[in-house]
Amino acid sequence: MYLRYLLLLLFVAVFFCQSSLATQRRTPIVDAVAKAREAVVNIRTEKLVQRRNSPIFGFGESIFDQFFRNMMPPRSYKTQSLGSGVLIDSEGHILTNAHVVDKASKIYIALSDKPLELEAELIGKDSRIDLAILKIVEPGEYPFLSPARSDDLMLGETIIAIGNPLGLGHSITTGIISSVKRRIQIDQRHSSVFIQSDALINPGNSGGPLININGELIGINTAIARQAQGIGFSVPINTAKRVLGDLIDHGRVRRGFLGVHVGTVSPSFVRSYGDGGVLIDQVLSQSPAQQSGLLAADVLLAIDGIPISSPEHYYSLLQTYTPEDSVNFTLLRGLEELKKTVTLKALPEGYELAYTRRVFGFELRQGKAGLLIDKVIDDSAAERVGIRRGDQIVKVENVKVETMSEYAHAIEYHLGRRPLTFTVVRDNVGYLIELP
Repeated sequence: MYLRYLLLLLFVAVFFCQSSLATQRRTPIVDAVAKAREAVVNIRTEKLVQRRNSPIFGFGESIFDQFFRNMMPPRSYKTQSLGSGVLIDSEGHILTNAHVVDKASKIYIALSDKPLELEAELIGKDSRIDLAILKIVEPGEYPFLSPARSDDLMLGETIIAIGNPLGLGHSITTGIISSVKRRIQIDQRHSSVFIQSDALINPGNSGGPLININGELIGINTAIARQAQGIGFSVPINTAKRVLGDLIDHGRVRRGFLGVHVGTVSPSFVRSYGDGGVLIDQVLSQSPAQQSGLLAADVLLAIDGIPISSPEHYYSLLQTYTPEDSVNFTLLRGLEELKKTVTLKALPEGYELAYTRRVFGFELRQGKAGLLIDKVIDDSAAERVGIRRGDQIVKVENVKVETMSEYAHAIEYHLGRRPLTFTVVRDNVGYLIELP
């Protein structure tokens, strides 16, 4: 009996000792992951691809190959890709990258606590910011992680990336922040500001959450620097929060209207003021810019503390703001540095067509076959390159446009960027034309 009592005491002591050791191992990272992991989803997409195959082999891209391809019916097949996302409310809205769901015909998500996949639908996306909103089709109460803030991040702060690399389910990597506002050139016309860290972000992690040590959502993992090891980038959650309402309510990010035209500053000015900024060429009458006191010849140096280096950079930054957002500008007027806050408005009705007339030099009308040039303005950019009345506009920056609405969206998407490439058809012959 005494021996049995001693064994029981020994068992209890070992149990409590092991529990104490487990408690000691429970670090802030463990707590943060426990708080966030149930809101992380794995995303699988299916894409329907159609391709015409030629029965003639060995001709490559010859006229015979093209002839037989046109004769053969298209063959369809499915491709699959993997990614990650994070639930941001109990209704099942998921925030992810736009490229994760690009051209997807079916979207499926997997939760950490459910063995079966659930279907999701695309609610809205914007490829410029590389963000998209999905919604789980099946109604329910879902675990979620509310967007926190990314404007108080610190260099050296510990962060955690959660995602679905290589289809392996919830994988976790940690690192530290090395830049809170790293500007990366995406292509010739677009740049974005990212959180840079050394947390490993592998293929499949895209769209997953970046969280801080408190388990709060501070970013969306979006890219890896392929030319370097251990450098990852995430879209700051403050950027995502500005566009969430538009993505959910409108399916796209509406353009905030400021009402200025900008140009480059001189090289000597750039040398004097770091990144340099952009020069305001014109302030439109009755615009938010005019009402807030911006003037022609002001030099815009920064937007919400992020330095501006070129017109392309200016437009890339401004495209993350929507109507009713307030934008804080740092500007130079003469030798005096000033701060101005401007509340953006929605684009005035018909602004895209008025912009087309003023900048490119033509007017459009809706024809039975598509969009036709209705008028070419004298001594305009359109007249100088030989555009004529009756020509058909079929693409803007390689995006097909067949209606006035599609054209307006295409111009809104590229508003301010010059030149733009138009595909113009005359007598069944297509031409690529840059304007202005």
